[in-house]
Amino acid sequence: MTTPVMNWRAIDADPRFQALHRKKTFFLWGLMVFSIIYYFLLPIGAAYFTDIFKIKVWGPVNIGILFALSEFVVAWFIAVIYSRRANAEFDSMAQEIINDAHNIGS
Repeated sequence: MTTPVMNWRAIDADPRFQALHRKKTFFLWGLMVFSIIYYFLLPIGAAYFTDIFKIKVWGPVNIGILFALSEFVVAWFIAVIYSRRANAEFDSMAQEIINDAHNIGS
């Protein structure tokens, strides 16, 4: 039994692959920009908005600590958003290309 040879250049040139790549890239850039902005709000806030970050919420816990901890929540939120989008849209597009991969470029 031989393994079929894939024409990777033809797969790369396939309009369905191009659409998948374009949608995924656009979506990931949006998530990345959001996460970078949110990440840098912590040092910016700690440096320039110290009065806000010093506000006590409960005991020794202040806004700065809560904002720092929220970075973890936001990271998980971004992961959930990506996985839902991938499951709903990207995976089905990729599966269609995979199912037809042996016919692409023949």
